[in-house]
Amino acid sequence: MTVTDEALPHTPAPDPDAAGAGPGPAGETTGPATDVAGQVTAALAQDLDAGFAVLYEAYRGAVFSTALRLCGRWAEAEDLAAEAFLRAYRALCGYPPERIAALRPRAWLLTILTNLWRNGLRAAARRPPPTPLEDAPDPPDPAEPVEDAAARHETGRELAGLLDALPAAQRAAIVLRHVTDLPVAEIAAVLGLPEGTVKSHISRGLARLRTLHHPQGGTP
Repeated sequence: MTVTDEALPHTPAPDPDAAGAGPGPAGETTGPATDVAGQVTAALAQDLDAGFAVLYEAYRGAVFSTALRLCGRWAEAEDLAAEAFLRAYRALCGYPPERIAALRPRAWLLTILTNLWRNGLRAAARRPPPTPLEDAPDPPDPAEPVEDAAARHETGRELAGLLDALPAAQRAAIVLRHVTDLPVAEIAAVLGLPEGTVKSHISRGLARLRTLHHPQGGTP
């Protein structure tokens, strides 16, 4: 059984900022992503509370999907996504209109999310090891290339375990690229890294996933 992003709880149709938008001025994107971002920032500028509801509806799917693949546990992902939106709202309450107008909402939200996740990893390193990953739907087909499984937003137990075995930087880069469908430039902005470093994390992470996926060197 394969569970796709559409089956996630409280997740709308595919994220409006998904792949397909091209690069624009100053690293921004053009097309549907820019249209949605403009609608969100305009709504926020007009009325913060009503605008925040628009922001939440536009990006809750991307935020939860990213959180789920980063932490690998459903309940933890829900908590992480909720905390990210809470932090975002608190920040917006202190932003002047010109800063809200200049926001790139998706990258901004995912920056908050990934920072929370990384802070959580550091805190967890000082605590006893967590319990094993919760049972998830059936694992992906072992004959399927791991890139295809990630691109199709697999939420199987096996992929969760594989991602959990990666170094944090590689995991974040792969999730943002192959689950959230961000372009490399936007991933670099979210993670605060050069684009070349992001590409390296993705390449090395995928190579490591292939090794973990086929430990006996079988043919993908």
